[in-house]
Amino acid sequence: MLEAKGFFFDFIRLAGPYWHSEQKQRVRTETLLLIVLTFAQMVLAVTMTEWSAALFNALEQHSMAGVLRQIGLLVLIFAASMTVTVLHLKVKRSLQVGWRQWLTEQVTQRWMNNAQHYLVTHIQPVTHDNPDGRIAEDIRIATEEAISLCHSLLYSFLVLISFTSILWSLSGEIDINLGFVEFSLRGHLVGIALIYAATASFLGWRIGKPLIFATDNRQTAEANFRFGLVTAREHSLAIALIHGEQDERQRLNGSFNEIIAAFNRQTKAMAEIMMFTSGYSILSTAFPILVSAPRYVLGAISLGSLMQSVQAFQQTTSALSWPVDNMSMVAQWRASVERVLGLMKALDALAEDLNNKSDINRITLEKGDESVLKFEDLCVARLDKMICVGQLNADIHAGERVLMAGDAFAGSKLFKAITGLWPWGTGRIQLPDDEPIFFMPPRPYLPTGKLKAAICYPLSEAEFSDEQIYAAIRLAGVEELMPELDTVDCWDKSLEREQQQRFRRG
Repeated sequence: MLEAKGFFFDFIRLAGPYWHSEQKQRVRTETLLLIVLTFAQMVLAVTMTEWSAALFNALEQHSMAGVLRQIGLLVLIFAASMTVTVLHLKVKRSLQVGWRQWLTEQVTQRWMNNAQHYLVTHIQPVTHDNPDGRIAEDIRIATEEAISLCHSLLYSFLVLISFTSILWSLSGEIDINLGFVEFSLRGHLVGIALIYAATASFLGWRIGKPLIFATDNRQTAEANFRFGLVTAREHSLAIALIHGEQDERQRLNGSFNEIIAAFNRQTKAMAEIMMFTSGYSILSTAFPILVSAPRYVLGAISLGSLMQSVQAFQQTTSALSWPVDNMSMVAQWRASVERVLGLMKALDALAEDLNNKSDINRITLEKGDESVLKFEDLCVARLDKMICVGQLNADIHAGERVLMAGDAFAGSKLFKAITGLWPWGTGRIQLPDDEPIFFMPPRPYLPTGKLKAAICYPLSEAEFSDEQIYAAIRLAGVEELMPELDTVDCWDKSLEREQQQRFRRG
C-alpha cells in the first residue's frame, strides 16, 4: 500500500497532464463549468432552506397567501434544480469519459509498445498482474470516481461555508448559568455540529479503515478469476483434447474461492461501517431537533427558524461527515489507482532496466552489413542470471538450414533473443542486412474482424490491392477461404492452426 503523500503525487503525475493535453481548452472549460454548476447546486440548497423557513412561518401564522407564495417559488426552484442537475450530470460525465479515454490511451501506448507488454511479464515482484483488467476497469474507476469525489468534496466545502454562517445566525445568544459563573454563548449550534461531526468522522475512519484493504484484495481476486476464465477460453481446444476440464474446474473453483474469501472480508468491513453509518443517520435526523427544540418551546424562535436550524445543522454535519460518507468510494478508488500505478511503475522499471547502458548483462543486437546471422560469444541467461545458452559462436548464411536440438527452453530463449524479446545475457547477435527475419510463433495471431484485414495484419488492408491478397491466398494454399474475405469472425478460433500458419507464412 502506497503512502498517502506519495500516492497522490504519483496519481497527479500520471493523470494530471490531461488538463494540459491537446484537448486542454475543452477540458478546462468543462472543469470550470462543473465548478460553476456545483456553486449553483449549493445556492439552490441554501434557497431551499430559506423557502422551508418561510413556508413553516406561513403555516404557523395560518397565512394562505404566504403558502401560495411559497408554492409559486417552489415551481421556480423546481425548474432551476432540474436544469442545474441535468447540466451538471452531462458535464461531469463528459469530463469523466474524456479523462478515461485519455488515460487509457496513455497507458495502452506505454504497455503496447516495443514488446513491453511481453517483457513486463518477467519483471519481479509481480505487482502488475492482469494488465487488461487494470486498463479496462481500474482506469475507469480511477478517473470516474476521482471526479465524483472531487465534486462531492467541493460541494461539501461550499455547503459547510454557507450553512455554518446560517447556523451561526440562527443559534442566537444563550445565557448559561453554572452557579459559580454566568456567561453568554453565541453560535452554540455551530460548536455542537463541529463536535458531533468530528466525533462521527473519527469513529467512521477508524471503523472503515479495514475496508480499503478488503476492497483492494477483492478487486485483485476478481481480476485473477477473469484472467483464469480468459485463459481457459483461449486454450479450450487443448483442454478438450487432453480432457483437462476437471483440473480447470478445480483451478477456477479455487480462484473463485479466493473471491468468496475476499468478498466475506469486505462484507465484514462494510457491515461494521454500515452499522455505524445507519445509526449515525438516524441520530442526525433527531439530534438537531432536540438541540433546537428548547428555544422554540420558550418562544425564542419561530417554527420556520426551528426547521431552518434543523436543516442547516443537518447540512453542516453532512458536509463535515464527507470522509465517513465516502469511505467506501475512496477505498475503491484508491485500490484501483494503486493497481494502475503498479502497472505503470512496472513499465518504468522495465524501461530503466532496458536503458541501463552500464549493465553488462545485456545482449547486443544490431544490423550487420552482410546477409548472415552471426552469434559472437553469445550467452543467454535466465532472470536469475543462470546461463541457459552459453558461448555460442556461429554464422548462418542465406539459404542454410539449421536444426536445433536439445533443451526446448534454451532454444526458445535463443529465438526470443534474436527477435529482441530477451535482452538478458551477454554477447552479440548480428542480424542480416537485407530482408527482416520472419518468425512463426507456435500459435499465430489473427485479429478478430474481416478475414481480409486479418491476412494483412499487422498492416492495413488498404495498403494491399485485391490482386495482391488473392496471390497471397493462392501462395498459402488456402483458396477455399476466398469467399470468406469480407466475413467478420474470430479467426484464431474458427480456423485450424495449420491454416493460420499458412496465412502467416504466405
